[in-house]
Amino acid sequence: MFTHRPFRFCAPRGSAISRTLSDMPNIDLEAKDDVSSFRRIAIGTWETSYDPSVYGTMEVRMDRAMEYLAAFRKATGKRVTVSHLVAKAIAAAFERMPDANAILRFNRLYLRKRIGVFFQVAMDDEGEGKIDLSGATLYDVEKKSVTEIIDEFESKVQSVKKRKDPALEGTRSAMKKIPFALMNPTLKALSFLNYTLNLDLTKFGVPKDAFGSVMITNIGSIGLDHAYVPLVPYSRVPILLALGSVREQPVAENGQVVVGKVMKVNATFDHRFIDGLHASIMSKVLREFMENPFEKFDRL
Repeated sequence: MFTHRPFRFCAPRGSAISRTLSDMPNIDLEAKDDVSSFRRIAIGTWETSYDPSVYGTMEVRMDRAMEYLAAFRKATGKRVTVSHLVAKAIAAAFERMPDANAILRFNRLYLRKRIGVFFQVAMDDEGEGKIDLSGATLYDVEKKSVTEIIDEFESKVQSVKKRKDPALEGTRSAMKKIPFALMNPTLKALSFLNYTLNLDLTKFGVPKDAFGSVMITNIGSIGLDHAYVPLVPYSRVPILLALGSVREQPVAENGQVVVGKVMKVNATFDHRFIDGLHASIMSKVLREFMENPFEKFDRL
């Protein structure tokens, strides 16, 4: 049974230090009390998200998805991509398996009340040949149409690339002023304040829940099929997806070998939250959406 209660930060037993945290949290959460024995062991085994990385690749047939993308572009004139479809599909997977949409606070699991999808965005930094990676996060993607996802994504990406996102630009500016030797402790401190204590730091220029529930990066755009993105400890994101190129290759179909379009989805996930059961259900949902796009996405 899930219960919602104000979170209190308590010092070790015997200490008199105790305080109630802000009534305006960074993210809306509810405590998960019915934690399995394996999950307790996993939490106790791995101290940080540097340790519990699990990697896996699934191949998805993309013949119907590519047909859908072409039909969608023709019908709407919008620039839809594989990433837009995967975003909605993985959000639906989190909706089907909400236990995976979690973070740790003082070694206790908390489930997010919203599903957020972070898209990595490449942008030119100051100076010739300098590239920076940033991102755009969309929330409640599972409830939105593909058209809404495209429009919101494009709006946010343009804001990021034109450096018109005040919170992001404030963070970028502040990070450039921090000495390299202080970067690690600074990021750890921000993560502790933002997620462990669940404080809303927007008044200090820190974006609210900047990374969401899952990160997506399209490695196919640079010609790769396989790559495993490392977990980002300070982001508290439990799963990252790297989407490979869509390629033609021999596949088995009705007992015959035919040429089919295939994409590799490479996942890195945090084993403290996600195990084989979670992954199997989420991968099944992802495959359902990508291999049956005309039924699962916007009607054309």
